[in-house]
Amino acid sequence: MSGNGRRSARSRIKSSADVDEFDRRRNSKPDREVRKDRIGDHSFIRILNVNIKALLGFVVLAFFIVLFLILHLMKPVEDAQRPRVVTPFPAPKIMDLPQFQGEHKESLYWGTYRPQVYLGIRARTPQSLVAGLMWIGVKDGRYFMRHVCQDSDELSTYGWTHHNGRDYGHQVLIDHGMTLATSFLKSKEDGSGYGGDWTVRIDVKSEKWNEEMLRSAHLFFYLADEDGNALSLSGDILDIRENSLLALGSRMDVGGWQLHLESVDDLEVHYSGFRTPHIHNLSDLVQESLGEQVRKFGRLQLPDTSDNSPNILVFQISAKVPFKIDIPFLSGTGLKSSRVEERLNSLTGTSLTRELIEKQNEFDNKFEKCFNLTSKVDSESLIVGKAAIGNMLGGIGYFYGQSKISLPKNNNFKSHDNFISYWPAELYTAVPSRSFFPRGFLWDEGFHQLLIWRWDIRICLDIIGHWLDLMNIDGWIPREQILGAEALSKVPEEFVLQHPTNGNPPTLFLVLHDLVSSLKRNKFTSMESNEISSFLERAFVRLEAWFQWFNTTQSGNEMSSYFWHGRDSTTTRELNPKTLSSGLDDYPRASHPSGEEHHVDLRCWMLLAAECMHSITELFRKENGLEKEYGSTAKLLSDFDILNQMHLDKAHGAYFDFGNHTEKVRLSWKEVRAGNNYPTRELVRETLEKPELRLVPHIGYVSLFPFMEKIIPPESWILEKQLDLISNRSTLWTDYGLRSLSKTSSLYMKRNTEHDPPYWRGPIWMNMNYRILSALHHYSQVDGPYRDKARIIYNDLRGNLIRNVVHNYYQSGYLWEQYDQKKGKGKGARPFTGWTSLVLLIMAETYCER
Repeated sequence: MSGNGRRSARSRIKSSADVDEFDRRRNSKPDREVRKDRIGDHSFIRILNVNIKALLGFVVLAFFIVLFLILHLMKPVEDAQRPRVVTPFPAPKIMDLPQFQGEHKESLYWGTYRPQVYLGIRARTPQSLVAGLMWIGVKDGRYFMRHVCQDSDELSTYGWTHHNGRDYGHQVLIDHGMTLATSFLKSKEDGSGYGGDWTVRIDVKSEKWNEEMLRSAHLFFYLADEDGNALSLSGDILDIRENSLLALGSRMDVGGWQLHLESVDDLEVHYSGFRTPHIHNLSDLVQESLGEQVRKFGRLQLPDTSDNSPNILVFQISAKVPFKIDIPFLSGTGLKSSRVEERLNSLTGTSLTRELIEKQNEFDNKFEKCFNLTSKVDSESLIVGKAAIGNMLGGIGYFYGQSKISLPKNNNFKSHDNFISYWPAELYTAVPSRSFFPRGFLWDEGFHQLLIWRWDIRICLDIIGHWLDLMNIDGWIPREQILGAEALSKVPEEFVLQHPTNGNPPTLFLVLHDLVSSLKRNKFTSMESNEISSFLERAFVRLEAWFQWFNTTQSGNEMSSYFWHGRDSTTTRELNPKTLSSGLDDYPRASHPSGEEHHVDLRCWMLLAAECMHSITELFRKENGLEKEYGSTAKLLSDFDILNQMHLDKAHGAYFDFGNHTEKVRLSWKEVRAGNNYPTRELVRETLEKPELRLVPHIGYVSLFPFMEKIIPPESWILEKQLDLISNRSTLWTDYGLRSLSKTSSLYMKRNTEHDPPYWRGPIWMNMNYRILSALHHYSQVDGPYRDKARIIYNDLRGNLIRNVVHNYYQSGYLWEQYDQKKGKGKGARPFTGWTSLVLLIMAETYCER
């Protein structure tokens, strides 16, 4: 996981669209003045004895012609002034393909696409109606507002136990003795507007019902319009037994809409209406309103007042625990044929209960069909596997906004800021962690899609298409996507900027290679095969540009060598300058960054990309030499002798990076004087000997990349050495999975700065363990002298990983970002249902096919 690299900013600048509009207005003004002068000269008209109406028509026509010419002649100038880095790739968008329109697009319109909050619903449109849940939790005798997912809330667990990615999900949240079960269901019936209807059921229970503060619960369900449209309150919402309608309104996308509340329990309902463009800080507004009521009247309830033309409505629903409520949203309610009552009945009460049970059964049946786990794992593991895929699909989000790009050096673009905005763009993507990383990360997404394509190929293609449409004219994709105010609010400002010189592992090729292999093996239906083929044909020009971007910008000083750009060669703070672009952050590289480095992991990623491109050209029988070109590149990068000459250390039987390196580097305390001239102490890097160009002797995940890519021949002695390194407790082996860095490394579990604890320097990570297992599985099935040894290691490692993840889930309630190499305890972000969810594929013994 890119640790510190996964954080971001809050400021905004005028978009390029705004600038263009300003230029158009400025440049069109003189033409309007010319037109006005000519029309106003009546003596001139009389002398020529010209028909006034005809002349007026001529002048108007001339005005529009001149304006048209100005706009179109100036456009190339504007394009020339726009830096390449924020110029979109000049090819048809993948998401404009017919397969992503029509029924497919409408079926995915509404969803739980706000993973950063405990329950959030929105549409896949830039300016959407947004719904969500808050509640008041009790901790240590004090009240706390819950809304945004965050560790400090200390929930015992939260996450989707079931979610199909489309129209159904069930989530359980346990907050200090109070349990909230939330269910989401979508429905498309006769009379519904675009995207259909949806409903939320919230079931509240308490294990500590005898405690006074937990006898009642206070929920806050809200609806907000990002477009600023006014929302209307029902005539009387304080008595839902008489009238279940809470709010209503109308939008261009869904037509008329209504929000209802139904329950058989005795509820007390209050509300507040707000007018504000800032939806991301809604919980602050609610807390301020509640605080004012408590101070004035001693009541913990909303004031039943509203701003004029509110675009946010919040409804407080209070009741004795336990209780259950249904909140249906109906679209297309403005027509006589809308059948509101019938649709309302089907989305509430016993009808809803039956539908939810049916959807859960469908989920269970599809889960077994996709992963076939019943005969492979125990019932406890089965539950964890369902939570893994449920949370992955329930964590898919929709974002819209502009990335902030670091200004290239020596650019001619004039800006008062140190960044330029990318074009406004949308992104539909899974996220690594709802609490820490609720946004898109490029190298994570490839691992996410290894799981998702096996569940729903159309959702997978939709997500990959959105990512590839973010490519700029050079073939670069920003590695971290922080789009919109809600996403920005979760990221520290110093980590927002994306650097166009830096890449990220192109893991989408993992998925695409998988899909092509499966196509060749006829694993898809005819319709699915056609859609995948259409997708690949449209995407090919972008994939080619992406490959070429890596092949040129990240190439090394020797043929077939590559190095990750973005390392800081001037830092005096870091023990080993981080390589954030590699995704492996603080994994030790050459001590002194330089352009002479060769990174073995990037070489292997390029081999994967070349093989994938070659397989696609074979699939479509490209006749322009591309098949041969990518085949030659793949052959070069998989050349075992060249690989060994560049990266093999024969003494260790391990593959290492190459660069300007010394092992004699340390952090030492040094006294410095701050601005006020007071002395302070800080850790500063000391180099005790001159670095030299050499192999970088650190055994760990990077060392195993040639093994992961299955480059090593099954009969080679080097394969045996790799198996020894993997299975040796003094290097990588633990009872919980393979550690990221060998215990023999000089940087094993060393802090990189005073404030940076070890990240990829020992802890166990699921994505790399999955890839290592995939290679072990491969070598256990091909003929060779080490086949049996690979099988034994494979079985032991697989068992250790599953056992530890399942144990942690039941002990802590979560899947974790990483696991401690000493005791196996979950560490880092939680819940981390990004690539840690690959444990499900490990359970299913489903690996990338090569």
